[in-house]
Amino acid sequence: MAVRYDLAVGLKKGHKTTKNVTKPRPSRRIGKLSKRTKFVRDIVREVAGFAPYERRCMELLKVSKDKRALKFLKKRTGTHLRAKRKREEMSNVLVQMRKAHKPAAS
Repeated sequence: MAVRYDLAVGLKKGHKTTKNVTKPRPSRRIGKLSKRTKFVRDIVREVAGFAPYERRCMELLKVSKDKRALKFLKKRTGTHLRAKRKREEMSNVLVQMRKAHKPAAS
């Protein structure tokens, strides 16, 4: 077998060292939803309801105009990604509303 030497060139060149494991910075958890924040947002949504543009979006989704809803939301929220997230959120709300009304009808 050939003897392996430390090479002076290539991807793994240089003195062999061990990686220094660092703790993740606090900035890494920005945007992570805490239990308290979720609770507060749910209460606010329950009390205040939906904004007019959100209600219009739900109407568009009810008549399965998904693309029109996306275009409408993109204009209101400013970016394509925000609009996609909002459309997904509104469609989830509609699904929950349907689930809530089904037992009452039966």
